[in-house]
Amino acid sequence: QVQLVESGGGLVQPGGSLALSCAASGSIFSTNAMGWHRQAPGKQRELVATITSGGYTNYADSVKGRFTISRDNAKNTVYLQMNSVKPEDPAVYYCNAGILLGDYRPDYWGKGTLVTVSS
Repeated sequence: QVQLVESGGGLVQPGGSLALSCAASGSIFSTNAMGWHRQAPGKQRELVATITSGGYTNYADSVKGRFTISRDNAKNTVYLQMNSVKPEDPAVYYCNAGILLGDYRPDYWGKGTLVTVSS
């Protein structure tokens, strides 16, 4: 089992920045990638970004160039730096861990952290 705990959500102004963190514990070695999804009210959950244990990253087109995913393997922590936040970015952001083999299959999920965008 893998436990994931997100932190860093909150209120951000359009154009501003926010950093999310996700601390993992447990059998993290059973996964080879971590990622972030988000779900806005009334919308489907969407994949935002993934990062492999080797540091290979991938992003949704909607956040490419604005968000950066990174990880500290020694701390079992993954980060999501959100820059140039847009009005369409507010959502509950979920950290996850799983297997990336072609497609990403998250097996473990955090409870989510809320990001709100308002001026």
